Amino acid sequence: MSDRSPRLGRSLARVAAMLGLFAGLSGVAGCDGRPRESTKTDAPAPKAGPQVAVLDLSAGLPEQEEAGFLGLSAPKKKTFWDFLNATEAIAKDPHVKGVFIRFGAATIPAAHAEEAADALLVIRKKGIPVHCHAEGLGNTTMIVAAQACTKIVIAPAGDVDTVGLAAQVVYLRKLLVEELKLSVDILQVGKFKGAEEPLTRDGPSDEARASLEGVLADLRQSWREAVRSGRPKEGIADAIEDGPYSPKAALGRGLIDEVGYSDDALKALEKLVNVERHRARFGGGASADGDDDEAIGELVRALAGDGPGDGPIALVRATGSISMGGGGGPFGGRDGITAKGLSRELAEVEKRDDIKALVLRIDSPGGSALASDLLWHDLMRIRAKKPIVVSVGEMAASGGYYLASTGNLIFADPMSIVGSIGVVGGKVGIGAALERFGVHAETFPAAKDKPGAASRAAYLSLLSSWDDPTKVRVLESMTAIYELFLARVAEGRKTTPDKIAPNAEGRIFSGREGKRLGLVDEIGGLREAVAKARELAKLPTDARVAVVGNSRPAFLDKLEGGGNEERVLSRAVGLDPVKLVEKTLPEVAPFMTSMLPLAEQERVVLATPFAIWVR
Repeated sequence: MSDRSPRLGRSLARVAAMLGLFAGLSGVAGCDGRPRESTKTDAPAPKAGPQVAVLDLSAGLPEQEEAGFLGLSAPKKKTFWDFLNATEAIAKDPHVKGVFIRFGAATIPAAHAEEAADALLVIRKKGIPVHCHAEGLGNTTMIVAAQACTKIVIAPAGDVDTVGLAAQVVYLRKLLVEELKLSVDILQVGKFKGAEEPLTRDGPSDEARASLEGVLADLRQSWREAVRSGRPKEGIADAIEDGPYSPKAALGRGLIDEVGYSDDALKALEKLVNVERHRARFGGGASADGDDDEAIGELVRALAGDGPGDGPIALVRATGSISMGGGGGPFGGRDGITAKGLSRELAEVEKRDDIKALVLRIDSPGGSALASDLLWHDLMRIRAKKPIVVSVGEMAASGGYYLASTGNLIFADPMSIVGSIGVVGGKVGIGAALERFGVHAETFPAAKDKPGAASRAAYLSLLSSWDDPTKVRVLESMTAIYELFLARVAEGRKTTPDKIAPNAEGRIFSGREGKRLGLVDEIGGLREAVAKARELAKLPTDARVAVVGNSRPAFLDKLEGGGNEERVLSRAVGLDPVKLVEKTLPEVAPFMTSMLPLAEQERVVLATPFAIWVR
């Protein structure tokens, strides 16, 4: 019997017990629940024979699925990687005579939109009609629609919100310092970093303005070129910046082709290609052969704590802000990239001899300096054994670029954000604010006769501010981190710190500009990164990709005492502050979450200086 047999036996026993729990729960519930909605147009279709393939993008194109019950992934396949696989399968399927895309009113990140358009353009170039319907089109969904769609239809009560690109930065100094009387001790290394400016200034510095306006200008150029290349109508590049438009106005400017409803548009496509059925291939209603078996297999692997499935190429997705994870503060154990969680996945990739290459998909604004360096070490250890190809999604900025620098090659889309090599540190103190309400905090140092002892001993306390000697010490520590950052990037990129320095100091760049400066190796998306990984590992062009991640649900971590109990409780009652920010202020969520380690007893972060959210 193999070494895995006892473990498998225990796993199956746990599955049986869990299934018993499910049965018990269903028996206690004793209700039929709300019947599922069904429509004639979404009825299941045979999987063979002439058909229209339906891609539903109305839920967006997230990098990773949200965890479901017991931390298992949602049953429907709807991640960005799933979408790329679906489009590739459609392009090879001789039964597909037309493709129908439902956008709904989805918001899709710019870099995702670029690669989605490229994937769909492969289908369009085969002469297959691609018709698209939307309730609303925005700046980035227009990239997909313009390049991929042979016909664009908008709902009669819909809109086309192509209004041009912009970034907003909120400055809080007056509120925090003058009104609330908080002490703000935030320092930075890198004159272009600017991540502290929202807390310490009432407006941007010249350096921060130049950095932000520079990257926006390059993003705008890429955006206009993408739309114009797919929809070469006179004046289209100017039209996409003059919205919002009603459907009638958008039709008049050549942004869309027709006004109508989704079901009518689908029927019109079926009539055009002379087929009588359609099949959902991505999003709502989509399914694949063997889905039930795969779901059971996922449950077994998850409860057993097993790693990724079979495949010589491992795809690891690093999404969100970077933190140590596993408790340690009011926001401990939050979602995103944690040193604890990602390190576990990387260890699985490293030890498995059947995995020949790693594709690391990064979409991160940065975060904890400590976690970034620990994960950098894990990745470089893997790189010594097998090639790593990095694919940048929306951004690999600051701590995100720290991780990206470990790749043998870095791929990025033109509208990706890279760079932001700089350091921010500090804290916001509430002592002065409490004094206004009669609350006074006194620090008693043990070395009471030593000058500055109280300030140094309490420098982590939120009840006191920093004196000048403390600021000098903290800045020295931050400078050391900055120099380490430069050295790590230089080592990963096989160059020297002095070659990296001119593009550091907090500057951010588009993917296209990053390639010109040597921060990026190739312009391309996740598909191109996978193809290069196969090439570097000397594997066949169709070598299987095993998605690594979410193999161990949060449920089991909680049973083992991992995570943060307050955090779990806050989620249970709907008071999770991070999720609240992400839902209500998505534009600033990447910036705010990447700065959260400052509230978790860390004093140095590698965070992107601006909240740039192109939609």
